[in-house]
Amino acid sequence: MILMKKFLCVLLFLSGCASFQMPQTFTYRQIETEGFVISLWQKIENPKEPYYVYIEGDGHAFNRQGQPTTDPTPKSVLMRQMAANDNHANVIYLARPCQFTKGLACQQTYWTTARFSPVVIEAEYQTLKEMIGHAPVILIGFSGGAQIAGLIAVTKDLNVKKVITIAGNLDHKAWTDYHHLPELSQSLNLADYKEKFAHIDQIHYVGEKDDVVPPVLTEEFVGSPSLIYIIKNATHGNINPF
Repeated sequence: MILMKKFLCVLLFLSGCASFQMPQTFTYRQIETEGFVISLWQKIENPKEPYYVYIEGDGHAFNRQGQPTTDPTPKSVLMRQMAANDNHANVIYLARPCQFTKGLACQQTYWTTARFSPVVIEAEYQTLKEMIGHAPVILIGFSGGAQIAGLIAVTKDLNVKKVITIAGNLDHKAWTDYHHLPELSQSLNLADYKEKFAHIDQIHYVGEKDDVVPPVLTEEFVGSPSLIYIIKNATHGNINPF
């Protein structure tokens, strides 16, 4: 019973169902890739300037009974708010596959065991490649979105200048082991590219009271304390370093 309660707590970290509307400066788009139709909101004011891309977390992947949902669209508006408040010229909020839009490829495996699978990484990459080309980009990933950001940075040819993670799940094998959860068996893992990732400019924000991705997991993965900022009193669903 205690293990089940912990399992549900890990899955249900969402910060609420508050309604939120992106500012009029942002345009909603859907990009069709080889694997999925990806939703995003964009504000492009000067294509010659760097792009700041906010990559969503795993979203509403599981219900209160710990079962996979039929729609992983996030209830939390945390990342959309961060993107909306970003004053840089070029800002993109990038959803994960099957969030905000559905398609024939949208099977539960893509927000459970295969949430970081090659086809998912490729779809996110293809979307950004179409939007950005070879322009400089800063990838900002929340929770599982941090894994997406890191995997894109080390396996694809985007011009990534920096990776910023917020409550990031950087090593999902260590994460599932920590919480005694089933492994994400169909997913790539940034931990397998750790040496290459170490050469990328990066910073990691973690919540002091985050019990979903606790600070110790980030500290063990990153190694260097100078690259980690602990946000006092922040939890997984209530963290905003900007």
